[in-house]
Amino acid sequence: MKKNYLLFIILFSFNLFFSQKFNIDRKGIVESEKRTNLKSILDVNVNPNTLNYNLKYVRLELDLDPTQQYISGTVTSHFKMLQNTSDIYFDLADNLIVSNVKYHGQDLTFQQLSTDEIKINFPATLTAQTTDSLSITYNGVPSIVENAFVATTTSAGDPILATLSEPFGAKQWWPTKQSMNDKIEKLDIKISTPAQYTVGSNGKLISETILGNGKKLTYWQTKYPIPAYLFALGISNYTKLNSTITTTNSSFPFLNYVYPSWATSDTQENLDWTATNMQTFEDHFGLYPYRNEKYGHMQFNWGGGMEHATMTSMGYYGLDLIAHELAHQWFGDKLTCGTWNDIWLNEGFATMGEYVAFEKLLMTPVQFQSYLQGEMDYITSDPGGSVYIPDSDLNFYRIFNARLTYTKGGYVLRMIKWILGDDQFYAMLKAYQNNPAFAYNYVKTHDFQGFLSSYTGRDFTEFFKDWIYGEGYPSYQIKWNQNTTSKKLTFQVGQTRSSSAVSFFELPLPIKVSGSGGQTAYFVLDHTSNNQYFTQDVAFDVTNVVFNYENQIITKESTVVRDNSLTVNDIDSKDKLNVYPNPTKSFVKISGLEKSVDYEIYSIEGKLIKKGITEKDSEINISSFVKGTYILKFNNQSIKILKE
Repeated sequence: MKKNYLLFIILFSFNLFFSQKFNIDRKGIVESEKRTNLKSILDVNVNPNTLNYNLKYVRLELDLDPTQQYISGTVTSHFKMLQNTSDIYFDLADNLIVSNVKYHGQDLTFQQLSTDEIKINFPATLTAQTTDSLSITYNGVPSIVENAFVATTTSAGDPILATLSEPFGAKQWWPTKQSMNDKIEKLDIKISTPAQYTVGSNGKLISETILGNGKKLTYWQTKYPIPAYLFALGISNYTKLNSTITTTNSSFPFLNYVYPSWATSDTQENLDWTATNMQTFEDHFGLYPYRNEKYGHMQFNWGGGMEHATMTSMGYYGLDLIAHELAHQWFGDKLTCGTWNDIWLNEGFATMGEYVAFEKLLMTPVQFQSYLQGEMDYITSDPGGSVYIPDSDLNFYRIFNARLTYTKGGYVLRMIKWILGDDQFYAMLKAYQNNPAFAYNYVKTHDFQGFLSSYTGRDFTEFFKDWIYGEGYPSYQIKWNQNTTSKKLTFQVGQTRSSSAVSFFELPLPIKVSGSGGQTAYFVLDHTSNNQYFTQDVAFDVTNVVFNYENQIITKESTVVRDNSLTVNDIDSKDKLNVYPNPTKSFVKISGLEKSVDYEIYSIEGKLIKKGITEKDSEINISSFVKGTYILKFNNQSIKILKE
């Protein structure tokens, strides 16, 4: 991010006018700022040289001045070796100068590598399960290419030094382990600055001490596990707007460091709203994850925000931004994506948090539906793209893709809520973020999918294949008619897809019908095959049918028409036909047949696998088929079957 004020003003204005898509985190910034000069990254998820140890405790003792693009100090790291080794690597930009590495009082030899690493040589081999420590003293001018560490000025001309390390920037300003497999269990953050400045950071404020030489020592400490990219600093002549957040089950300090020119009643009003938002999120997600330390905000010059654990960095104090970043404390901070391919587990969940705040606190139902329609229009503005990032597409721009990582990721969670219902969905979220395997740890997409299926008893394999790993969206062609005598309502539902990456989207479809006397009824159509027929009993004359009446699912250009050619008898006959068991391990049957029929079974790619004739109640043996999805065709119907 560029830190000059002109960019801030442009982005801030852009955010205000296009809030649905671009004001949260770095949505607009990443989309608009072209970083063509980023250094190449061998592997954005893992540095294999750092996999032989876990960081247990880190103490940072840094001397910083917000008027200078410069850093100096010592970082002491305590680590547990996972295998025998005679050396250890830390990630550190090669333009920073390491002057000394101390180990039990002696100097160690080291090499700074052009791969942004420092290799440190031990005097003797360390054995596995050994806990040890060393200190790295360094200094230099952190590069501003990735904008991870930038000293600049506020709009009022005051100095501001702020850090933002996501995704690859931590090594640009301190020696650490960036791999997405290890969280630091405890951080001591000791920052020496000119005495007039305030330092914001993670965790609990232990002390602010005037040193007597024109300097001040600020000491923060966090005991919650934290990945390197979520550690941050903000240093300026902040105004402190501090208070306490008290919810039904929690009470903790609420510290806000804002630019003096922003210390207004409007800012205070929005900050006060954070407590209301906190209560709502605790009700839906579980207790605030860092309640033993604090929550708060520290201002910086980006146009959006960044969810630094316990103290979010903020470009401004919009309620939507506050909600998004607060949701990250559960999803992104407590539970952190295990690879950058899985970034939707951070950003999609935080976008879902926006939806909760909008629906429960900030919008009328009509406003919220209009907002959701805007989100859906944005998602469907391009026919392709997956929420999960494939390795072939893993780069800075794709990680922070506003349409896919944020908006579609958040909307897919809304679709899961539609499938489960509100009560089970939010109960699942509470259980998910409290799961001992995930809490304060890393989570990958397959972890969440497995938990979701296990917790709900539903198989979400096909859903994730279509909506997370697959691309595009469905469009529906819905025809309906009603028997004037029996009042039985009939539907035929067809589907087309924007991308060939998904052969068929299997979803429960939301239908609302209205009657001539003001009556209303709601139906869920379990849509599993194309041109599928459904029948529903109603007690009134239906005059209108609305599909996706609360924007429950992602779709575009779907149509609903009354078709007088559809007859109840046709639907009744077809509706009796059923393919079961599905999924299956060895065979399927077609129930409701009155005579033998020809059938064909195709692979999902369209290759004919088997054909024959099946009698009434006879089995079609597919035990020799490999696991996967197949298409069973008979009587002009196509049914998707899953072989387990």
